[in-house]
Amino acid sequence: MKNGWAIHGDWISEQFARLLLQKPPETAFNNFPDPGMTFRAVNQCMIAMKINRYKHLNVNVFPTRGEMGLAAGRDIEARVAGLLKVKDEVRMVFAAAPSQNEMLDYLALSEIIDWGRVTAFHMDEYIGLNGGAAQLFSKYLQSRLFDRVRMKNVHILNGSADTAYESVRYAALISESPLDVICLGIGENGHIAFNDPPVADFNDPLIVKEVALDRSCRMQQVNEGCFANLEEVPEKALTLTIPVIFGASHLFCVVPGSSKREAVYNTINGPVTPACPASVLQKHPDCSFYFDRDSFGEQ
Repeated sequence: MKNGWAIHGDWISEQFARLLLQKPPETAFNNFPDPGMTFRAVNQCMIAMKINRYKHLNVNVFPTRGEMGLAAGRDIEARVAGLLKVKDEVRMVFAAAPSQNEMLDYLALSEIIDWGRVTAFHMDEYIGLNGGAAQLFSKYLQSRLFDRVRMKNVHILNGSADTAYESVRYAALISESPLDVICLGIGENGHIAFNDPPVADFNDPLIVKEVALDRSCRMQQVNEGCFANLEEVPEKALTLTIPVIFGASHLFCVVPGSSKREAVYNTINGPVTPACPASVLQKHPDCSFYFDRDSFGEQ
């Protein structure tokens, strides 16, 4: 279900959840054919009632990370295919993080999207890593998606280039035409792209900029297994700014894992503040959120 809330599980569980939402519990149990299946149904009902608080947002919560990634992939696929029916080309931006694994794997196998009419960008890149480093976001996206489908264009941010030049070059590519779809996540500190709280600017005049990464952002890279220790994580990066992300027509925000729970809560409960950069997504006219039970928690 859409329109601000969703419940997910097997069909019978959803029917029972709807009964619980509409009738007293004892009446619902009397009308349900198999009491042995009610535990999962009640669980789904509780999720539904929690999500119903966010009627102004498209919040989707799933029992597992796999179900979350699959659903996000399907929705993105449908959106891109729909846009390609009315546009010659679709311009997309992708986040590079383990949180996006399942969604990107689904898209890489899509038989519906005409990738030859898609131009791709990515959100951010470390500064100073060796060009062959496995931790480069461009390398991640190439292995997960860009090398698995044949796109019209793939524009890579080069963190080894002069940062002033690279910022201008990439900004020019981004500015050639409006962005249609952005697939993003949320950092443990609430960042989107590499717009950490200390540098996040909802009215940033720049399109691409060099930023210093705060310690919590760098520790996340260690926690996710991308680097062995904090000292290995670069201290600077290039990133698309918040107005660029907010200016895209359709946003799909995919956030699994208990380490993101506080950031998810702050994102969808407000207030809208640079202290939690992702909170600005509340204001976007078409942002769909995908959480698993671990990231959504007991709101």
